[in-house]
Amino acid sequence: MERKQLVHTLKAQIQRVTLQREFATTEHLRAYARDFLDDYSREHAGAEQPQEVQQLIREVIESCLGFGPISPLLEDDSISEIMVNHYASVYVERGGQIVPTDISFDSEEELLQVIERIVLPLGRRIDSAQPMVDARLPDGSRVNAVIAPLALKGACLTIRKFARKALTFAQLTDAGGISPAATEYLQHAVQRRKNMVIIGGTGTGKTTFLNLLAGEIPASQRVITIEDAAELKLPHANLVSLEARPANAEGRGQITIRELLINALRMRPDRIIVGECRGAEALDMLQAMNTGHEGSFTTLHANSPREALQRLEVMVMLAGYDLPLTAVRQQIASAVDIIVQVSRLSSGVRVVRAISEVVGLETLTYQISPVFDWQQGKLEETGIRSEWSSADDI
Repeated sequence: MERKQLVHTLKAQIQRVTLQREFATTEHLRAYARDFLDDYSREHAGAEQPQEVQQLIREVIESCLGFGPISPLLEDDSISEIMVNHYASVYVERGGQIVPTDISFDSEEELLQVIERIVLPLGRRIDSAQPMVDARLPDGSRVNAVIAPLALKGACLTIRKFARKALTFAQLTDAGGISPAATEYLQHAVQRRKNMVIIGGTGTGKTTFLNLLAGEIPASQRVITIEDAAELKLPHANLVSLEARPANAEGRGQITIRELLINALRMRPDRIIVGECRGAEALDMLQAMNTGHEGSFTTLHANSPREALQRLEVMVMLAGYDLPLTAVRQQIASAVDIIVQVSRLSSGVRVVRAISEVVGLETLTYQISPVFDWQQGKLEETGIRSEWSSADDI
């Protein structure tokens, strides 16, 4: 029997038996499937060598119960992102570079089955009425899926993998992503409870760097994280992680980041970390920073420190309180202490490109002081003295 035909036969057999039984957990289902396929392989041992039979078993189990052909990509630590453009086109990001693969799904239906296996255990849904979903894998990897009619060429899937090992400042320094002086400055800023905003474009490593900074928070302090899809993995004992919830099929039950943030203020936090500010929650985040929760962090999409502050203004306006621009800028200038800009170079390396301090307002214009800047291919001190940290402290 040809390999392709054998795989097809095994898939049909395992799918038939799994539909006939109820299993308490996915693990039980996997165990049953493995036993069934082991028996089947022994009966047909002449067709394949033992190691080839075991490979077939893995392929069939992943196809019927797991993530199908992209399973090896999920296990590859050198891959940071998996991009399925449609069932026959799969790209990955490795070492900061996007490259095509020779991996593909057998059909659109197989890709849709994998997407459903990801989102259903999380209480999410994806169908023609709601053809777009954000979710996460058990290891914290972020998942986005879009199906027809929004995806014109068929279902597409993007998985941003969560690193198994947390990045350290030492590793980032060795890779040329930050200077020792900037590392010391930021560690000192965390200890001094300075409010920080990490900015950058998509895929530049904002969340990874946020995780890195949060690792410097003293263990004695209570930290609450708030995210749309939980990604942060903080090595902190006194930690509460909150995750927003979308509306159900009836359009009810939605819990927004803003609602979680308001509730978090009642939970006696020392610091609040919002995974990403996207809208009206920015106002509540700024108020928290200004009212006893110093040392809080968030991220947002922006290409420069000044653009970041302008984006914050727009987000505050979305809260609907019709605040005067003067009040909004005063709130932002007093809340945000440090802006860290991260970016990805053409080589794919992710670096800290600039560190700036927000030192106040003058004639309604933000006064931004660049303390570190990207010069001649590396992060260098600008020579401008920090407003809060003396030369002896750094």
